[in-house]
Amino acid sequence: MTNSNWAEKYRPKKFTEIFGQEEAIQKIKDFINSISSGAERRGTKKAIVLHGGPGIGKTTIAQVIANETNSEIFELNASDLRNKSKLQEILKPALQQMSLIKKNKIILIDEADGITGTDRGGVSEIISLIADTTYPIILTANDAWSQKLSPLRKKAELVELKEISPSMIKQILTKILEKEDKFIHNKILNEISIKSKGDLRAAINDLQSFVNVGNPQDLAIDQRNKETDIFNALKKIFKEKPQLEMLRTFDSVKMDLDEIMLWIEENIPKEYKGKELARAYDLLSKTDIFKRRIYKQQYWRFLVYENIFLSYGISSAKENEKTGFTSYKRPSRILKIWLNNQKTAKKKTIAIKYAEYVHIGQKRALSEFSTIKIIINSNPKIADELKLSDEEREYISKEI
Repeated sequence: MTNSNWAEKYRPKKFTEIFGQEEAIQKIKDFINSISSGAERRGTKKAIVLHGGPGIGKTTIAQVIANETNSEIFELNASDLRNKSKLQEILKPALQQMSLIKKNKIILIDEADGITGTDRGGVSEIISLIADTTYPIILTANDAWSQKLSPLRKKAELVELKEISPSMIKQILTKILEKEDKFIHNKILNEISIKSKGDLRAAINDLQSFVNVGNPQDLAIDQRNKETDIFNALKKIFKEKPQLEMLRTFDSVKMDLDEIMLWIEENIPKEYKGKELARAYDLLSKTDIFKRRIYKQQYWRFLVYENIFLSYGISSAKENEKTGFTSYKRPSRILKIWLNNQKTAKKKTIAIKYAEYVHIGQKRALSEFSTIKIIINSNPKIADELKLSDEEREYISKEI
């Protein structure tokens, strides 16, 4: 059994074996009960979307549901159902046939993000099938908020699976080591748990690799490249209750904190009202004050607190968790700042070229730029002598 895949070997079979997803599991149980009870209440949804990052347990939970409810699971990958004709050919018969071996039946559509491809009609056909089915349909997705899934969100329950904390991953890995009667150094165990970034499957695979190598020190751990886009980061901050894991929310967003502040400033009114709104803006203003003091006094080691204010701080402004979809808006100030920076950049490069050519200081050239513009535009040959680019020529001709 040493060579068997541990991620599969220790895949949970019961709800009690799943850790860190208690809230999601309760929602799933309520959904299954509402379907299996046969109640045809108005507004009852027959499909559920389990969404969250890779390796977090979406497919596993679907399989556990089938096991716990004594159901046959009919599993399909959305990559095989990219259009209407494929859905009618493969999925429709599955929804019409009873299970031959189990009491109930569950339809699992994995990786729903790939439902629609170059052909059209995939999502609309799924919605049509949901309306007609007597069996619960479970879909999994990394990003349930993508635009193409917008119609589906109205017809399905959304259940988000939380990223598993490093401490929880370490507990699970420790139990696996005990069952396998293996040992690795605690430092390596911590490193695997942290660098997995919530991907439990990857953490278990790394653990097995270390154990099988012989000398674990010879095997390096690659940190999972889990970039988070700004929209998912904002959703986490604005909608979820504040928790310590939020302190690292913006670490994986490829954007500097000044720009993140503009995104938060623009979208606070979309989520917060009344006292929540006032509290959030107060915290945002204090973040800006704190940042200015750091830069002025050059206490760079305190920059980490700017991230804390923007993540946990803003999240704590709300009284309760928020649900539903919110379309976050790109900050209007970003475009203005970018245009101004572009304008300043061209002015500076022209001033540098002029200063070098006439042997004066760059600071003086910038201060006398209004006069320099007149000089350059007085004779086209001067622009040639300075080797100005087309963009610089266009800029200076408009600045007269």
